[in-house]
Amino acid sequence: MDWTLEVVIVPVADLDRSIEFYRDRVGFELDHRTVTEHMDVAQLTPRGSGCSIVIGTLPSQREMAPGSLKGLQLVVADAEAARAELVERGIDASPIQVIDPRDGGTFFGFADPDGNTWAVQQITARAERPLIPVEARQRFGAEQEA
Repeated sequence: MDWTLEVVIVPVADLDRSIEFYRDRVGFELDHRTVTEHMDVAQLTPRGSGCSIVIGTLPSQREMAPGSLKGLQLVVADAEAARAELVERGIDASPIQVIDPRDGGTFFGFADPDGNTWAVQQITARAERPLIPVEARQRFGAEQEA
């Protein structure tokens, strides 16, 4: 049986500010924003990822203090290019650290406006072997537009 991690709840204080941060500055895709009498939530997905974040006012989010989630991890094929992209968009990213010279040992980090922290790990093999092949991402995007 496959078990896939598809959503991580991220506790934030201001939904609009967080959507702007994750969509416009980090570059996640806004999948949807759902507003009902019981909730106001948004789901955003990093490009190339099978896992999304959900921010807003779900009951489980109210149980966590904004900024209390630490060490979420993203993976990129090129840490220098990824860090430069974030810095260009006004995000305060830490310097790149090589913890281990082997692939997977290079990291940098950043925090969202509430203080939730992210580690960004470089795995150069992702450039040639993404977890979700480009063709599948293109098919999914076409299905979403239909």
